[in-house]
Amino acid sequence: MILDGKKLASHIKIDLKNQIEELKSHIAFVPKLATILVGEDEASQVYVNMKIKACKDIGMGSIFVKMPANTTTKELMAKIDELNKQKDVCGILLQHPTPKHIDEDVCFNKILISKDVDGTNTASYGKIAMGQKAFAPATPLGIMMLLNHYNINVQSKHALVIGRSQILGKPVASLLLNADATVTIAHSKTRNLDELLKQADIVVACVGIAHFIKAKKLKKGVVIIDAGYNRGNIGDVDLTGVENIASYYTPVPGGVGPMTIVALLTQTVEAVKKLI
Repeated sequence: MILDGKKLASHIKIDLKNQIEELKSHIAFVPKLATILVGEDEASQVYVNMKIKACKDIGMGSIFVKMPANTTTKELMAKIDELNKQKDVCGILLQHPTPKHIDEDVCFNKILISKDVDGTNTASYGKIAMGQKAFAPATPLGIMMLLNHYNINVQSKHALVIGRSQILGKPVASLLLNADATVTIAHSKTRNLDELLKQADIVVACVGIAHFIKAKKLKKGVVIIDAGYNRGNIGDVDLTGVENIASYYTPVPGGVGPMTIVALLTQTVEAVKKLI
């Protein structure tokens, strides 16, 4: 069965729109999500535009802050601090990646934890890792929302996460662990990857290499979550023959991608609720 993130995201947006309408009756302003883009990365600009449109779709405001590529870490931190102080800004998103000279971690940590709706603050991740409540990175949260919607029980299942980034691989492993899955983290340099692939009940591919994993190497009945997105709309999993192998799988595009945006919106709405 295809895990249709696009369809689920559409349903969730309807619910979020209704929630925003209700929340507006309790606050004296239109809640906004602020997105900061540093530089001219074309893919990032596309993502930002999608997020702005998604905000509009649910009746929430948005602020787009575009800063030149030569922006310094100090200047970026000053802008984040300015947004931290704006009452109508309920969520702040710093678009990744930033130019290499930017100290990205320092800037992520400058975002107030109460407005860190993309879950990039170190404190947010620490709380997630400790099983405490916090805003999670949007893509891992979107993956969990997708699994929950399709009633895929991860308890006691062997989940193999292939990828170790701080905004995807590591936090999705923590969320799965918190849901009582048995989790193994692998990556592009893991030596016995083929052996691990044959054991896994759930595979989350987020290594960032097109068709790095072959579906034919996975065990029968596996759940495939492809969180990779490479040039040409290609995922990290080669789905050739997947219909004879997997019980569930996410398409690329249309699987994890739409859930990332709707997870971001969901957490922004949660941030608005905390103001009441």
